[in-house]
Amino acid sequence: MREAAFVRQNKDKWVKYESLLLNNRTLPPDRLSDIYVEISDDLSYSKTFYPKSNTTKYLNGLASAAHQQIYRTKKESGNRLLNFFLKDFPAGFYKHQKLLLLSFLIFAGFSLIGAYSAFSDAAFVRSILGDAYVNMTLDNIANNDPMAVYKEMTETDMFLGITLNNIKVSLMAFSLGTLAGIGTIFMLMQNAIMLGSFQYFFYDQGLLWESARTIWIHGTIEISVIIVAGCAGLVVGKSILFPGTYSRLKSFSIGIKEGLKIVLSTIPFFIIAGFLEGFVTRITSMPDPVAIMIIISSLLLILFYYVYYPLYLLKRTTHEPRNNSI
Repeated sequence: MREAAFVRQNKDKWVKYESLLLNNRTLPPDRLSDIYVEISDDLSYSKTFYPKSNTTKYLNGLASAAHQQIYRTKKESGNRLLNFFLKDFPAGFYKHQKLLLLSFLIFAGFSLIGAYSAFSDAAFVRSILGDAYVNMTLDNIANNDPMAVYKEMTETDMFLGITLNNIKVSLMAFSLGTLAGIGTIFMLMQNAIMLGSFQYFFYDQGLLWESARTIWIHGTIEISVIIVAGCAGLVVGKSILFPGTYSRLKSFSIGIKEGLKIVLSTIPFFIIAGFLEGFVTRITSMPDPVAIMIIISSLLLILFYYVYYPLYLLKRTTHEPRNNSI
């Protein structure tokens, strides 16, 4: 069957199901199960004959919405907050992974620009990081303790201060998405240029490894989750610029809800990053293998939660009806 005929044959049914699912109407479990099975069957057919089409993408989203409704209607013994982090959020995040990649590329690109600018102009680092910070760090280097800045505050004060500041940055990246995503891109640019120039500064001092193995103990999660927050802002921006079949207002409302979910998902990771910066990074005498293990573990945690796990849930969702597990 040609794709146009397949769409024409099923369009009214899909629109009806989409209205039922996205308007959060309460449906009997049996009815919800039947809808999920039908959508999954259509998705399976579409993936077989039109794997890269917009129809397949649309049905993927519809199947995910049905799957989330099923979990909401089940009687769960666990905590609702825990369910959000372990099921509800990751089950729907797969559809935003292209924007996550875009956020990463924007951040990586501007980080390289920051490093190159610092290489090209000796005064650039001071203009970005400030004279006070540069002078303090040079003094620390002269005193054979280049990472002493992480020891100036008490562990608890640093943990709380850094965590709250990072959450504020995350909320700003999300809220600036309302400027059609431009505000979010600008914020990613600011943080990325600062990071790039910061790392080049230590490279220029012959301390690239010393700085990297210390800073990235907490920075792996911290920077990664800032990029995720950037994704939240881009989701909002996309909802304004590309409303698709929705009215712009409806699309914006959906974008705000989706972006807010992404921001909420970052909070536990910012707490972890704040803990590492407040209590662990200051241990500058830590053996290299231990530091490397923390950095790699942090990176794997981020990749698992935001990249692998959503795709795993999507694949499980697609095949569940075949196992009669509902």
